[in-house]
Amino acid sequence: MIRLACDYQEGCHPKILERMVQTNLESTPGYGTDEYCESAKEKIKAACQAPDSEVFLLIGGTQTNATVIRSILRPCEGVIAVTSGHINGHEAGAIELGGHKVLTIEPHDGKMVAAELDQYIVDTLTAPSWDHGVIPAMVYISQATETGSVYTLAELEAISAVCHKHNMPLFIDGARMGYALASDGADMTLADMARLVDVFYIGGTKVGALLGEAVVFTNTKLSKNFFTIMKQGGAVLAKGRLLGLQFDTLFTDNLYFEISRHAIDMAMKLKAALKQKGYRFYSESPSNQQFVILDNEKLAELEKEVQVSHWCKVDETHTAVRFCTSWATTEENIDRVIDLL
Repeated sequence: MIRLACDYQEGCHPKILERMVQTNLESTPGYGTDEYCESAKEKIKAACQAPDSEVFLLIGGTQTNATVIRSILRPCEGVIAVTSGHINGHEAGAIELGGHKVLTIEPHDGKMVAAELDQYIVDTLTAPSWDHGVIPAMVYISQATETGSVYTLAELEAISAVCHKHNMPLFIDGARMGYALASDGADMTLADMARLVDVFYIGGTKVGALLGEAVVFTNTKLSKNFFTIMKQGGAVLAKGRLLGLQFDTLFTDNLYFEISRHAIDMAMKLKAALKQKGYRFYSESPSNQQFVILDNEKLAELEKEVQVSHWCKVDETHTAVRFCTSWATTEENIDRVIDLL
């Protein structure tokens, strides 16, 4: 079975596994205080050109989103996201469980639009009895988005300006950060991210690591007691060196971006071939997620050999499905999918 339903169906990149085996019998301090975690954090700061930032290593994406948002918001405050945002529809109410409402605006190609964000904030905070409702106090976007689109530098600058105007922290979910920054036409770097965003995370789980997400606070006023908040929420890995080893490896010799680019190459090969065959696409994605509209009978035939993610029903006879490439996707598997379609 060829599995292209998501980008975390394999274990980890061989270089990471090799390093974990090599260091397996070493004895190190716990809770992320070891030399590997320190090395990883310094390499991430260097990659972001943010030497004064603070980096924390967590385990998974939902846990990271919930912990960051809970650490920043006061009890009466909520976080603004687009309706298709991951925290709104795919995290089982994790943000609400932490006591905070997700306040939504409509996306455009999966993205938040700065002017509409600004209008939403103004309308909400000037409405009669505005202080009887949940107060918007933070903005969440993801890079890449839920539908595979990628924010441009200009778009991020505009959103950042709105957030600064209203004194609201901007938080970017970077579960697929590597794939976004390595995508065709991407004009943004980690340094841009660090310059424009208060806090973001660099995804490992979906980009070659066995598990792990690296949270970067460039606005260190927001990171006060963050480790203790992590601990309180069960987000601290006792054997923290396992996270440090992985990110230290990913940020050595540009590995993180090399394997991200491989996934993009595989996705673009699939996209080009299917467009040539006349297939329609549900969204125009430059990233490792490709959303293709398939006839239901063709889909049933394909699924005898290929696992894809059912995205949504288009009409009675067609379904939009997601093909998701990764650092581990082989060209042979992409060729086979193209042949089957």
